[in-house]
Amino acid sequence: MAHLDKIAVGIIGASGYGGVQLVRLLLEHPEVEIAYLGGDSSAGKKFTSLYPHLTHRVDLDIEKIDLDVVANRCKVVFLGLPNGLACNIAPTLIAKGCKVLDLSADYRFRDLDTYIAWYKKERADGETAKKAVYGLPELYRNQIEQSLLIGCPGCYPTATLLALSPLLKQGLIEPETVIIDAKSGTSGGGRQAKTNMLLAEADNSLGAYGVANHRHTPEIEQICSELVRQEVRVQFTPHLIPMVRGILSTVYATLRDPGLVRDDLITIYNAFYRSSSFVKILPNGIYPQTKWACGTNLCYIGIEVDPRTGRVIVMSAIDNLIKGQAGQAVQCMNLMMGWDEALGLPQLSFYP
Repeated sequence: MAHLDKIAVGIIGASGYGGVQLVRLLLEHPEVEIAYLGGDSSAGKKFTSLYPHLTHRVDLDIEKIDLDVVANRCKVVFLGLPNGLACNIAPTLIAKGCKVLDLSADYRFRDLDTYIAWYKKERADGETAKKAVYGLPELYRNQIEQSLLIGCPGCYPTATLLALSPLLKQGLIEPETVIIDAKSGTSGGGRQAKTNMLLAEADNSLGAYGVANHRHTPEIEQICSELVRQEVRVQFTPHLIPMVRGILSTVYATLRDPGLVRDDLITIYNAFYRSSSFVKILPNGIYPQTKWACGTNLCYIGIEVDPRTGRVIVMSAIDNLIKGQAGQAVQCMNLMMGWDEALGLPQLSFYP
C-alpha cells in the first residue's frame, strides 16, 4: 500500500531491462511508490530473483497480470511489454482511471495502418489510439501534460529526432536529403538470449542490421513529416556496437542556405531547446560521446557544418535505456502529474 502522500505506480512487464531501469528510477523518485510489478512469464517470482543487486531495496513479487488489481492499486501504470501486447491492456486501464505510459511501439503512431504494416499486428483499439500522445517532451510537452496515454518513443528515434528537429522545424535543410547513421549498445536488444548478442559474437565487432527496413524508420518519418508539414522519407541505418548502453546518432542533411555556419546553428539549437533541461548543446568543435550520457536522462548534441559539401552534420548521444526508454517515460509521467519535468531523473553520469 502506497503512503498517503505518494502516488502508487505499477509496472507491467517489469522483468526486462526497461523494467529494471524503471524500478531504479521510481525507487529514487520523491513523489511515487511502486505498488505493483507484473508479468505473466515471471509471475510468482521475487523481483530480486531476477535482479539480486536490488535485494536490499525491493521486496516485491512479480504478480500475474490482473487489470482489476492493477487499477485498484495504481494511479499510474508503465507498460514494458513486447510490441503488440500493450494495445490489449491500455484501453481497460484508461477506462478504469489509470494514466498509462507505454514503452512499446503500440501507441507511437498517429496512423494505425502504418503500425499494422510494420508490426504485423491487427488493432481493435482505434479510439484509444487516437488519444495517445507521442512521448517526446521536447516537442510535445503541452500535449503530454494533458494526456492519459503516452506512446513513449523508441531509443533511436529519440536520439535522432532531438538532433533533427530544429533543422526541420526552422526549414534549414532539404528534408529529402536526411541520412541517419546510428549505433547502439547491446542492451537495446533486450535481456532474452540471442546468438548475435553473445559476448563471443558481438565483442570486437561492429555491424549494421535492419538496413532499409528497421521498424524505427516510420516512427522517425512520422515526426519529421509533422515538423515540416509534408511527407518525409529518411535513410536510416542502425548498427550494433560492442558496449552495454548508449546510442550515438549521426545525422547528415543538405543545408538550404549554404552560408550558414556552425555558430549560427549552435545559436538556433540553444534557442530551440532553451526550455529543455535534458538537451545539452555542445560548444564549437566538441562532439558528444555516449559515456557522457550513460546513466542519465541527458542528450548531448554536437553540430558541424561542412562548407565543401554544403551539409550539416549533427551528432546526438543518449543512454538508450534512460533517455531512450525508462527515463523519458518518467519525464513524461512528471509532466502528466504536474510535477517538475526533471524530478527524480539523473543528470550526472558516473565518469569515466
